[in-house]
Amino acid sequence: MDRGIRSTALIVVGLVLVLGTVAVGAATAPDTNVGDGSQQQTLVGSQGGDTGWHADGSVYLLTGSEITWRIDDADSYFDVTRLPDGRVMAGFMHSGYEEGCAPYDPPCTKTGYRIIDPDAEGGPATVEEFAFPVRYATNSETHDVERLDSGEYLLSDMEHERIFTVRDGAITWQWNASEFYDAPPDVTRRDWLHINDVDAVNETHYLVSVRNANQLVLVERGEGVVEVVNEDDGGSDDSCMVRDSQLKDFDGDGDIRCGDPAVLNHQHNPQWLGPDAVLVADSDNDRVVELHKVDGEWEPAWTLSRAGGVPLHWPRDADRLENGNTLVTDTLNKRIFEVTPNGTVVWSRQTPDDTPIAYEAERLPEGERVGAQRYTADGDIEEAGGGGVPGCRCCS
Repeated sequence: MDRGIRSTALIVVGLVLVLGTVAVGAATAPDTNVGDGSQQQTLVGSQGGDTGWHADGSVYLLTGSEITWRIDDADSYFDVTRLPDGRVMAGFMHSGYEEGCAPYDPPCTKTGYRIIDPDAEGGPATVEEFAFPVRYATNSETHDVERLDSGEYLLSDMEHERIFTVRDGAITWQWNASEFYDAPPDVTRRDWLHINDVDAVNETHYLVSVRNANQLVLVERGEGVVEVVNEDDGGSDDSCMVRDSQLKDFDGDGDIRCGDPAVLNHQHNPQWLGPDAVLVADSDNDRVVELHKVDGEWEPAWTLSRAGGVPLHWPRDADRLENGNTLVTDTLNKRIFEVTPNGTVVWSRQTPDDTPIAYEAERLPEGERVGAQRYTADGDIEEAGGGGVPGCRCCS
């Protein structure tokens, strides 16, 4: 199961965070007027439902709060993106394949991405697929895919703990996390890092969520890691990371590279807001957090731990919208909602009963953007940032 099992200590910490932290500045910041929301469109990727959350996956489009179309032809769907031609690209996992299973025996599970045509004759249908076999049906999925301007597709891969690009079914480039992290002998037999997201900041720099290490890393194509959000300072407690066959001191040097769980804890779906600012679904801390880099250190600048009077429960996506609000996928509360900078809910939708475990949502037509408005600790909005990258003088 993607979520894993929380220890008693983490539950206590989560409760403290929920009770003690609210949307900063809620008493003073102004609301943002977004209208009644009856015609706004929200694209949702659902991991599914049922036992283990790896069945009944779906992709669906909400117009206002009504489901306009839906497809449910995979065990699980994850990140979703509407392409310029109106089709939808989605990371997925599905079992029962009889061919192309090597090195595993059929029937096998495969993961990768699908292209869905919502206007296909007879209803929404998968029209393209890139997939590869995985050892296990859980904790080995492709949770994120992006199409680059080069025509390549950029994917995250938990099976081999890497990010890679593919064109016409052939891998064109890859970065293996073992170049930076202490790796087990066989990464396919352990839910080691759980790389669950990759976003292109530009054509050469990719923001990667390394869930089990509580870190985000910025990978430069051809160079490797050039920035770490929540870097290991040697002083934080690593005990919460050595669990459920995740991180371990494999090389015996007495250290595990992982970040402070008080800053990020098993996060999902970061959004690059601009130079020195990221928005993250800080899942095991039951909050959404915006981190700013101040004097070389990444620090929380804005947090959201409850919305509509309800504490967040393992959110897995947060997108800063063009109107200055934030769209949140609150997974275990089985809801998707939009809030103003002061935490006021202006739109909310419960997920369907038969596919309740939403993974990610995108407001259309904008989708998740690189470079978006930043919040401050008092709930105000700063000017939208660009896509600037640390250490890259010619990038924008």
